[in-house]
Amino acid sequence: MPTHLEIDNTDRQILQLLLEDATLPYTEIAKRLGVSGGTIHVRMNKLVDSGIVKGTHIEIDYAKIGYDITAFLGIYLEKSEYYDQAARALERIPEVVMVHYTTGNYSMFVKIICRDTNHLRDVLHDKIQKVEGIQRTETMISLEESIQRRLHLDLLEPKK
Repeated sequence: MPTHLEIDNTDRQILQLLLEDATLPYTEIAKRLGVSGGTIHVRMNKLVDSGIVKGTHIEIDYAKIGYDITAFLGIYLEKSEYYDQAARALERIPEVVMVHYTTGNYSMFVKIICRDTNHLRDVLHDKIQKVEGIQRTETMISLEESIQRRLHLDLLEPKK
């Protein structure tokens, strides 16, 4: 499968509307775009089948349910060959919400969400630092998230 799939302006508009509100019914999207509901349904199936759309998500303010600490970990692996194994192990830790394989100082960059600093310490000590292949970690606690957004597709140039 090619790494970049072709989408047209209608696909782009459908995706943008859903990025703004993933709960929009297909009939409402069709009405806004001046096409049939069947068109939206067929195009959404194509976008899902191609892997462009990976699912729908809900955003939660974790602090409001008692998870006050967001931290980012720079992880140093003993060897780069440990990445797949470490990623699978990190996936089994519920507090880990994001894992990236990176260039630069760290082998991996990870986002975790915890209740408080004691919970963070336990997750680091009892879970993450026990993952085979992880040599060491550096922890950065987020004091505030100022921007969180999705890429605005209307502002992107179509692939030529």
